[in-house]
Amino acid sequence: MSIRERLSGNEAVAVAMKQINPDVVAAFPITPSTEIPQYFSTFVSNGTVDTEFVAVESEHSAMSACIGAEAAGARAMTATSANGLSLMWEMIYIASSLRLPIVMSLVNRAVSGPLNIHNDHSDAMGVRDSGWIMLFSENNQEAYDNTLMAHRIAEHKDVLLPLMVCQDGFITSHSIENIELVEDDKVKEFVGTYKPSHYLLNNKEPIAVGPLDLQAYLFEHKYQQAEAMRKAKEVILEVSKDFEKLTGRKYELFEKYKLDDAEIAIICMNSTAGTTKSVIDKLRESGVKAGLLKIRVFRPFPAEEIAKELSHLKAIAVLDKADSLNAVGGALFTDITSAMFVNSCNVPTVNYIYGIGGRDTKESDIESVFVDLQNIANTGKIDNPYRYLGLRK
Repeated sequence: MSIRERLSGNEAVAVAMKQINPDVVAAFPITPSTEIPQYFSTFVSNGTVDTEFVAVESEHSAMSACIGAEAAGARAMTATSANGLSLMWEMIYIASSLRLPIVMSLVNRAVSGPLNIHNDHSDAMGVRDSGWIMLFSENNQEAYDNTLMAHRIAEHKDVLLPLMVCQDGFITSHSIENIELVEDDKVKEFVGTYKPSHYLLNNKEPIAVGPLDLQAYLFEHKYQQAEAMRKAKEVILEVSKDFEKLTGRKYELFEKYKLDDAEIAIICMNSTAGTTKSVIDKLRESGVKAGLLKIRVFRPFPAEEIAKELSHLKAIAVLDKADSLNAVGGALFTDITSAMFVNSCNVPTVNYIYGIGGRDTKESDIESVFVDLQNIANTGKIDNPYRYLGLRK
């Protein structure tokens, strides 16, 4: 029997961390993720968990402490946002290259400058190719569920990569929703005990961590990371199936919403999917065959699977909550169009940069995108594939 509760996204993640009871949590406060270590520290202080909580002097130190703990054989977690993630940048790459399955909650926020503390995806997009698995969460329930699955995925022997669970800052992190929690004992059984094969504190196997890696080996080690990321797709699906057996909640690489018979569709991530679903329901009532493909797993990117699901459509809009500043669209758009091209999926596709710095994205904005898609579907023409949604002229 699940436990019904009302929690914010940050609270939900902190509760998941409490149930997992990691060996080490190292964190430094930064809006809007501050509440996660704050809530978790209360569990430490009242003895609910026996985690070693390390209050560090910066986010760079937070990731460094997690790397040290994980390399020593401990299960480590952290949380951050935006500029905090930027300060971790060096250590983000080191964590993945050392194949350390650290789990991080990334509460998405605009990266400075100018300074903005509200939601967009520029922080996540900045590290999208750093070797971390990336799961995105539409709502509080998904943020909680993804966190429970994270260690099972990251610690799998065929993966051994760090993983970040993303959710939208303030929109879900600070908004209270109804949520179903899994009982503590079932979480413990599901997540299991971390048993690394190689670790620094194993006196029976002396090893070095982080040695100099020159021309003779670095190429092969990077290939091994790439292979692990490719293998992670199947592991994610396996863990998701086990989670469905436990909770009844089904997760795949992406979610299709009224997509199978759709003629036009939006592709997006995180909380915008909820607004899009509401608009789709209204459009369906008026006879418009609109649909949604919501990306859950952004890294590894499920290119072949996505292209297959999009091939029957007449027009597609990809919504990016971050601009790559490259003059050719956002990161999600680039990945989607690359996937379609490589897999011979030829559907007219446009990109919309939206929601930068927390700019509200209303149902009327999403409706305007579907109007544009109807015109594209009817004419087959795209005047400009690189567009902005909700931008003041």
